Amino acid sequence: MHDEFLCHVTAYGVCGGRRIGVPLGTYRAPTLALALWWLRDRALWIAERLDPRPEQAYYPPGALVPVADTAADVPTVLRSWCADVAQQEQVADELVAGHLVRIATSDDTTEYELLAESVDALRMQRMGPSLVVPA
Repeated sequence: MHDEFLCHVTAYGVCGGRRIGVPLGTYRAPTLALALWWLRDRALWIAERLDPRPEQAYYPPGALVPVADTAADVPTVLRSWCADVAQQEQVADELVAGHLVRIATSDDTTEYELLAESVDALRMQRMGPSLVVPA
């Protein structure tokens, strides 16, 4: 029944005292496998940008600095989520059941959110009870 999935990635921060969301991508996945692949791909994309490998040639010397040991480690959380087979199976089960799935992690300044939901479940929610107007 749940054949298509709508996936979103958003970063949230505070600007001028207001919480602001910045869309980082949206994908309408035609299959469950592609929805899961896209969520993992985006999670790794975020992790790589927050914690790039310093040995890559395109970073000038001194451009990357270590963070404090007390700083939240968003890249590690995202990479761990991607590698956790049990969590991937749980997300798949929730999506197949028609539930909204939200994976979120944050550091001192930004919250990173990955969302996925069944397109069919969204359609069913919109249908709801109909109002019948007598003619």
